[in-house]
Amino acid sequence: MADVAADDFEVRPPKQRRSREAWNRVLDAGVTLLEDGGYEAFTIAAVCDRAEVAPPAIYARTNTKDALFLAVYEHGIARLRAEQEVFTDADRWAALEPDALVRSAVAEMVGISLRHTEFLRAVVLTSAAHSEVQRRGSRHGRELGERFTTVLRRLAGVITHDDPEAALWSCFDTLFSASMIRVAYGPAFATPVPVDDHRFVVDMGETAVRYLLGGGCPRV
Repeated sequence: MADVAADDFEVRPPKQRRSREAWNRVLDAGVTLLEDGGYEAFTIAAVCDRAEVAPPAIYARTNTKDALFLAVYEHGIARLRAEQEVFTDADRWAALEPDALVRSAVAEMVGISLRHTEFLRAVVLTSAAHSEVQRRGSRHGRELGERFTTVLRRLAGVITHDDPEAALWSCFDTLFSASMIRVAYGPAFATPVPVDDHRFVVDMGETAVRYLLGGGCPRV
């Protein structure tokens, strides 16, 4: 996918109820197409067919396939952002011991990616050839990192590194990268013994505990 001018990313929001309903069908259909077949399956004709709308319903909102793809991207990412709200629930994290806090935060963070594997696979693979998708993906990753590290900053006094903040971000970057590689290329990528998603989450939690807390806390 070639890079295009920023003006071509414009989306004109619908104002009437029926137009909003049709546009939401378009966005939902776009996400489903990406999940089912990746970017190769994402065409305006396919979106129209899946959403049961005529092409003018799309061209009234966007001028290009790129603009439609980015609108669908933001629609899909909004679903992930909704799940990230768990990191703002203070009661969810307040009573956990350090190792349980780390494992739980890792499980939530990695779990979000795994629950949206098909959508994220299309996004990650497309980002290699589209700087705007890459830019937006990096921004979303940073938002997730901010929420993840905010939850774990209360452990600053027990993190076994001279710079706890740097350690938290290093931990997040490692886990996020591992998750994105798994999402994009599957569990068998670069490993002779693939593990299922549950084992992957457990292993990532163990990795984080050992890195941040020195492995001194018992498994719970």
